[in-house]
Amino acid sequence: MQGQGASILGSLLPLIIIFAVFYFLIIRPQQQQAKKHKEMVNNLKKGDKIVTTGGIIAEVVKNDENFIKARISDNTEVKLDKNYIAKKLES
Repeated sequence: MQGQGASILGSLLPLIIIFAVFYFLIIRPQQQQAKKHKEMVNNLKKGDKIVTTGGIIAEVVKNDENFIKARISDNTEVKLDKNYIAKKLES
């Protein structure tokens, strides 16, 4: 009986190690990056310059709960989903 217990542990150990490696190399950094992005987007304020994932450069007019209203030219304002804001341009 004890030989089978060691055998099961021996066969599960590589799977546990592989999961741990995937977690620390892929999953955790992705979660941290998503957290930083959410924080950056929530801290945008009127007048900040942003770049969308489509490459459009715009100026923030209003920051709502789920959307950002941004000006892309003098007479053109668009409503953007916060998930599609790539980065904030530093002045």
